[in-house]
Amino acid sequence: MSLKAKLLLLAILPLILVTALVTMVSLQQAHRLSEQEIRIFEENLLGSKRRELQHYVSLALTSIDHIVANADAHDEAAKAEVKRILSDLTFGDDGYFFVYDQQGQVLVHPILTELVGRNLLRMRDERGDPVIRTLLQRAREGGGFHRYLWQKPSRGESEEKLSYVVLLPKWNWMLGTGLYIDDIAKEVTEIRREVNRNIRNTFFTVLLIVSAAVALIVMIAIALNLHESRLANARLRSLAHKSIQLQVSQRRGFARELHDGINQLMVSVKYRIEVALNKLQKGDHDVAADLCQGMAVLNDAIREVRRVSHDLRPSILDDLGLEPALRNLLEEFRERTGILVDLQLKLPGARLTDDIEITLYRVVQEALTNIQKHADASRLQVRCRYQGGLLRLQLQDNGCGFDPKNLKKQAGIGLRNMRDRLELLGGEFELDSAPGEGTRIRVALPGGGDSRGEQG
Repeated sequence: MSLKAKLLLLAILPLILVTALVTMVSLQQAHRLSEQEIRIFEENLLGSKRRELQHYVSLALTSIDHIVANADAHDEAAKAEVKRILSDLTFGDDGYFFVYDQQGQVLVHPILTELVGRNLLRMRDERGDPVIRTLLQRAREGGGFHRYLWQKPSRGESEEKLSYVVLLPKWNWMLGTGLYIDDIAKEVTEIRREVNRNIRNTFFTVLLIVSAAVALIVMIAIALNLHESRLANARLRSLAHKSIQLQVSQRRGFARELHDGINQLMVSVKYRIEVALNKLQKGDHDVAADLCQGMAVLNDAIREVRRVSHDLRPSILDDLGLEPALRNLLEEFRERTGILVDLQLKLPGARLTDDIEITLYRVVQEALTNIQKHADASRLQVRCRYQGGLLRLQLQDNGCGFDPKNLKKQAGIGLRNMRDRLELLGGEFELDSAPGEGTRIRVALPGGGDSRGEQG
């Protein structure tokens, strides 16, 4: 997997994970809150039903109160009249009143008349609930509510029912009524279905947003990748062009050195030898002066060859390494110019790669040439250290300085050569200067594979 693909995954995966975590927590919270709201809603509906049942029972008691109050415990006529009144009291489609004695015998049931006279104490609903026994217990406790399954007259099927019962103490009867709450169950089910639908829609909305965000990130990454690829290709072409230009410039300089320097000296030596030969052919043996002059010019040519060879690749750099080569270069500069050099070198103990060593050497060499020609300085500070995987070089003089914006093209060739050399190795070049304030050059270059880290 490429580095760009890894970076893309590193950008996308945290987004997906965080979104999934937040969505999961949000969905759980939404489910929990919705269930709480549904329970509160259901309790409110049931509370309304309970108040309604209590009201109905209160009306029934009011309708029979004048009979019960004037009867005694064994007044069968009063009991019959109460049963008749309660049998005639109905409300709604499925609302009625029922009466049981303490043994569970049905005394009043206006809808299911076939149950009158039967004992239902041991009867259980479809969920195994002992309905009559529980209702009798609620009545003996002073009145209460109970939920159970009971046949709904209008449908002929068992439905959820909520009943409220009280005790008629004089005859020890249980009087009660109930309301079927299947409508509440349907309404709660519909609300729960709607809530689940909203939660599901929210989840899909979040999923759509995340998908769009991921797609957008991928598209941006592709666009940036294409843009960076174009920039990298353009930079590579520019560096290749600069490399060719640098090579051409160096070769032109070497050709000029050979033609204007060594070639002229060798022509002069040849001329002196020809003069000596002509004299010998004419019988003139006084050729010592010509040969001495030719020897002197030949020595000049040898020195010039050594200088050019040193400029191409100083032997001390190959033999001893960068630090001795820089110290030697700066010492020669101090002796040649009289400029005081303050030097601090903290290089890695291991040898650097050849391209890094020659690049740093050439940068320092070019900078010293510019200082000697243009700076009119009396002091030069040189700092070179290895830090954070980078070789950092700084040269600062106290010379006349200049305005980089007004730098002439011909005068800036040396600076451009330094910049080009560093860019070919992925380095950085920074120049700070102002008239009367000296010049500072800062260089940062990757340390190379042979470096062992910062030392010193």
